[in-house]
Amino acid sequence: MERIKQAVKKARSQRPREAGRLSAMPLPETDLHAKLEYSQTRVVELQAHQLANNRIFAINRNDPTSVNFDLLRTQILQKMDENNWRTIAITSPTPAVGKTVIAINLAISIVQQTNRTAMLVDFDLRQPRIGNYLGIPMEKSLNDLLEGDAELSEMLVNPGIPRLVILPTKNSVSNPSETLSSLKISNLVTEIRDRYESRVIIFDLPSLLHSDDAIAICPKIDCILMVVASGMSSKREIEDSLRHLSKANLIGTVFNKA
Repeated sequence: MERIKQAVKKARSQRPREAGRLSAMPLPETDLHAKLEYSQTRVVELQAHQLANNRIFAINRNDPTSVNFDLLRTQILQKMDENNWRTIAITSPTPAVGKTVIAINLAISIVQQTNRTAMLVDFDLRQPRIGNYLGIPMEKSLNDLLEGDAELSEMLVNPGIPRLVILPTKNSVSNPSETLSSLKISNLVTEIRDRYESRVIIFDLPSLLHSDDAIAICPKIDCILMVVASGMSSKREIEDSLRHLSKANLIGTVFNKA
């Protein structure tokens, strides 16, 4: 716990020290995003106990678990760079195997490289968890954009970690599959991909076998990472999931909870 507190404190110390709740994120000279079109991003305070309780370990460079995410990051980025891919979706055969935890830790690990920036988008419109796992106050979220009540720039949150931006979803929506296959979501994916040309964009998707939500959005995303869990994901579920992803660029599979 103490190491996580120190890691959070270190991350906060790198944030811009400007008055007010809104502050422009500093971009180092080596950053590839010196020309980001949005100028201000809401910065929030992360709490060490919140991260520890939800197994967000990548922020703590002294935690041995963070090495696993660094290895995963390097393999994924190499493959994405080879194919000029910028968007990746995280999904799983069934719920509760830890895909959201993997997505958050992967995003944090990516931005540890100072020449990388990342955006983490909560597209699990049935059970959105990213904002709650990080303890982000979601005054504006993807729900507001879907309802036409907010612009993209109003929803973006920096969780006190340089080069990382979160697009949270606060509440589940009544028609998630139809929403994810809608023109509005398609335009959103295109906008954030084309606006930030060198940024890695990670989408946390619903599981594959309990609905067609993930299948509806997968064709719009460059590649897919599937998370399975020891003792929870059966061979049949994995095989069925692979069939659903037969036309997608499956970049790999993470064996979680081993």
